[in-house]
Amino acid sequence: MTKVLTWNIQCGLGVDGRVDLVRIADVIRTMADADVICLQEVSRFNPELDGGQGVDQVAALAALFPEYKPHFGAAIDRLGEHPDERRQFGNMILSRFPVLQVFNHQLPQPAPETECKHMPRQALEAVVQASLGPIRVVTTHLEYHAEVQRLAQGRRLHEIQSEVAENQGYAAFAPAQGPYAATPRPVDAVLCGDFNSAPDDDVYRSLTVSAPGGAGFVDAWRVVHGEKPHAPTCGIFDHKQWPQGPHCRDFFFVAGAPVNNVQDVQVNQETDASDHQPVLLVIG
Repeated sequence: MTKVLTWNIQCGLGVDGRVDLVRIADVIRTMADADVICLQEVSRFNPELDGGQGVDQVAALAALFPEYKPHFGAAIDRLGEHPDERRQFGNMILSRFPVLQVFNHQLPQPAPETECKHMPRQALEAVVQASLGPIRVVTTHLEYHAEVQRLAQGRRLHEIQSEVAENQGYAAFAPAQGPYAATPRPVDAVLCGDFNSAPDDDVYRSLTVSAPGGAGFVDAWRVVHGEKPHAPTCGIFDHKQWPQGPHCRDFFFVAGAPVNNVQDVQVNQETDASDHQPVLLVIG
């Protein structure tokens, strides 16, 4: 079994107003003995995001999970108060599997049709050597305020999957060593995170359209639960940020071999350690 967990941790800010990464780690370990942990809203040296602490949350989380290798993708990377402490904000992957290679995908940020606040967005991809073979694990956090950006970002994620599928024959021509070598990057993939979109909306559909060679993404929830409504992943406890109440905006999408090997998708609906809920994918 391979277990992947995704969670928008809101920089460790719980609904009680307390920033606590130890609590985040405790919830994760209680929920599952995950092989890969994907986190969104992780900050470095941003006191305005972590209750004034201004700590390197990447280092702090890595210390809380010493048996995992940490990888961080900054969507925002700005000059901080000190030259060695850049203010960063983005996505993190912790992997107990060997990580064969890593890609940082900066996502599109087209001008919104109407003025609104928005920020750069990123997707972090790690090719992990899972027990059943290499799998690409991609985690992301799409724009909330501008739908035109969300759509462009969803389409770009689909384009990346299509590019990977179209390049599968490269290994036959690649040199054995050096930067042109064909390090494994399969169509077998898990895409997860906070998509700031609803099931079956335009963003969701942009991600699940067909791709070359049948390598398109499929909603893992639907593989397991069919047409049963998605469990809420947001708005259960935080009614100030989410006055619409409980709803789903965090997903697992799978492609390639994992589509036929999804065993379960679970949402922890009990923790209020963030405004989002952690979601677990189990692949056989």
